[in-house]
Amino acid sequence: MGKKIWINAGETSGDLHGGKLIEAISAIAPETEFCGMGGPEMRSRGLEAVLRVEDLSVMGFTEVFAKIFDIIKMLNQIKRELAERRPDAVILIDAPEFNFRVAKYASKLGIPVYYYISPKLWAWRTGRAKFIAKHVTRLFSILPFEVEFYKQFNMEIDYIGNPLVDVIDWDSLDHIRPERNRIGILPGSRKKEIEALMPQFSRAATIMAQARPELEFHCIQAPGISRERLQELWTSSVPLTIHSPEDRYAFMRSCNMLIAASGTVTLESALVGTPTLITYQLSKLTFYLATKFIEVPYIGLPNLIMGREVFPELLQEDANGDVVAQRALAWLNTPGKLEAIRNDLATLRSKVGDPGAANRAAQLIIDDLSK
Repeated sequence: MGKKIWINAGETSGDLHGGKLIEAISAIAPETEFCGMGGPEMRSRGLEAVLRVEDLSVMGFTEVFAKIFDIIKMLNQIKRELAERRPDAVILIDAPEFNFRVAKYASKLGIPVYYYISPKLWAWRTGRAKFIAKHVTRLFSILPFEVEFYKQFNMEIDYIGNPLVDVIDWDSLDHIRPERNRIGILPGSRKKEIEALMPQFSRAATIMAQARPELEFHCIQAPGISRERLQELWTSSVPLTIHSPEDRYAFMRSCNMLIAASGTVTLESALVGTPTLITYQLSKLTFYLATKFIEVPYIGLPNLIMGREVFPELLQEDANGDVVAQRALAWLNTPGKLEAIRNDLATLRSKVGDPGAANRAAQLIIDDLSK
């Protein structure tokens, strides 16, 4: 009889990785049954979606407060489901503010908890490490510098490499040459961040087009975000072409540069080799609290992995259309600048591990459950 696994993703990027992990576990143990919280990627690979990831996807303290009653309702449902279903294991993917509560529920029921894509406690809230040591059976790290941090708390952690290495087909991308006038817009996957950034990107496009009328602006649509909403938030008279998320890596590669919301997508853009301006806006209270707790010099994953600023980070007041346009035009108007960044990004690939991250995690989980 196959194992029953509850798997919980809290955002769009987690759904992508969760889909790959379900696929990898199913290849090793085809009889395994999956249920839990996921998005289209996980559902397409056989997840019985008790809850949908599209209904959560929030970031920041005050943003969480705005949906607190919905979040409490979802957590209570998960608590009931775990007690009734008694799965053989719970797998949590990132989203610590939500998934830590799920970990506690499962741990109290005696269900082993595996954390796939370990929470970024090294960035802030390092005091939560003791919580993980108590409630999580095993951690899987996708960033090389995380291992030493977690080892100081005597946790069992496995560095498995980054799952994006398996998702991005470099053989099909490396021959694609960037279109000189193509600018890519990636405003995020959460509604709040898109609503904050899209008008600023519109302002930037207006300024950039005035300086360089030949520029073309393209937006890659995130799953669960409608074209109509993106177009509604685009306040510039400059035309915007919206593309579906399929084949997004090839399209990102074809852009001369990208303007993006901070998140997993900036590591994706770095791995495909496209220079990117990282932007983000949080509520004033959330940003204030973050400055009190965050303990790393950068927020962008490419910068953290490289240990230096590869992509500029334009946050809060700097994530406005005027500043974004100024920085973008500085890149475009400096001969050889973008090519130099592309050459620099080539070294990043060697720092994110070998292919097979999901397969390695799947094997370790199945081996554990078979003991």
